[in-house]
Formats: sequence, structure tokens, C-alpha cells
Amino acid sequence: MKRFLIGALVAGSLFVTGAIAESVPNTLGKIKAAKVINVAYAADSLPFSFVGPDKAPAGYSIDLCKRVIARIGQVVGNADLKVQWIAGSTAERLQMVRSGKADLDCANTTQTLGRLANVDFSSLIFIDAGGVMIRADSSFNSMADLAGKKIAVLKDTTTEARLNAIVQKHLVNTRVVKVGDANEALAMLESGGVDAYAGDKIKLVGLAAQAKDPAKFVLLAEEISFEPYAMALPRGDAALRLEVNRALTQVYLSDDIETIFGRWLGVLGRPTGLLSAMYLLYSIPE
Repeated sequence: MKRFLIGALVAGSLFVTGAIAESVPNTLGKIKAAKVINVAYAADSLPFSFVGPDKAPAGYSIDLCKRVIARIGQVVGNADLKVQWIAGSTAERLQMVRSGKADLDCANTTQTLGRLANVDFSSLIFIDAGGVMIRADSSFNSMADLAGKKIAVLKDTTTEARLNAIVQKHLVNTRVVKVGDANEALAMLESGGVDAYAGDKIKLVGLAAQAKDPAKFVLLAEEISFEPYAMALPRGDAALRLEVNRALTQVYLSDDIETIFGRWLGVLGRPTGLLSAMYLLYSIPE
């Protein structure tokens, strides 16, 4: 009986181990076989990820992603790897990565513990904060002034979750208006349909810069959230994550990161001390 039990336990442990091994994704192998890499991106998150004048994906995150794609092409032995760009909202992109429809996500996606339950993330690529944009002709000077007003926010984002918490605790009777994309929110703010628009601060600045009259919009001084951006990856694929992080490290250790930052965010000046520290901390030694 003892021999039977031990044998059963060993067999059971082998079975479980095999099942776990089979469930580990092999994204690099899939990319190599298909000769295509599927990349999720945001079509309206300027200056990080958006559709440029030539109708192709562009932005800070896209430039970093192109370096990652080049590295993956080297690893799978295909320098001419075809890239299939797939646009989507934050929730849609995360689901694409989770389901295997996309091999990675290149946008302004915030890494959170909740999201880590479904996907993995690369090293951080940017650090931002959540803020609130209002019309310059309004009388609002702080979040407290927005009590009883209407605030637009992109649905299914970390900013929405944080804004809801603030409203429930401090801004009774304030209405949170969920919108599908940033341009819709800007149009509502400009027309008076809402009194404010909450989002990542750099994205708000980029959005206002694209408006017909950027001077119509200003940001409140308060920050409502911390937003660490990273590339979402299939959960459990250590081999892919290693190559993604290796590519990012190579960029961070070179002058290329200054070029990329300057191209898309140079109007804001040089990287903040916090962002510079992030580049240093994620320059992982070989």
C-alpha cells in the first residue's frame, strides 16, 4: 500500500508539472513560425502611441517598441519580421495580450498589481501622474471646486478607478462621465458638456496641443494618481520578457533614449529626476 501511495504521488506530481510546462507560452517560437509579430497599440494616446500623419503608429512608446521588435527579430533569426499593428483601448489591448491575439502591448499602459494577475509587464518605460484638465475660462482652482460638477474620464483605466475613489470620498454629487476615447472627452470639455477631463498629465498636454486653440485649456496643479507605464506581455513567458527588457536596457544605456524623449517630449524640457532615475534603475546589467 505504501508503495502504491508513493507511486501515485510521484505520478501525480509529474502530471501536474507537465501540465504547468505545457501552459507556459512560447511567444518567440510562435513569432518565428509565423514570421509575424502582433503588436497592440493605442490610436489616440499622443505623444506615446497614436496614428501619425502617414497613418502609421507613432510616438514615444512606439519608438521604444520598434527597438524591441528589432531585438526579437534578431533572436528569432528574421531581420525582416512583419509587424501587424492592432489598435485598441487599454482594456482591449490587455485582453489581446492575455488571449494571445497580441504578442505585446506598446502604448501608455499603467502597470498595476491587478493587471499582473492576467499579464506580465516589461521594465518601466515611463512614469507619469494623473491630472485634471479644465477650460481656461472656468473658475476652478482645485479638485474641491469640482464638487457637484461633471468630470470626463476614459473608461477601464487606472485614472477612472482613482477618480471614482476621490469622488466617493471627497466630491459628493460629482458625476463621473465615462468616455470611449480622448478626442470625445476633449470635445465634451470644449463644448461645456463636462467641466473637466481627468487623465494622464502628459497625455492631457499632448491632447490640448492638438486642439484648435490650445490656450483654451489648462491643468489643475493637483495630481490624482501615480502612473508607471510598461509594455504588457503574455503572462509567464520569461524568454520573451528577457528579450524585451534586454532591448530596453540597450536603449537606456545609450544616447538613443535622449533622442526618443526629445522627439516626443522635448517640449516639456529634459526628463525629470524621477524619470532619469527610472532609466538608470532599469539599465539591467548583462
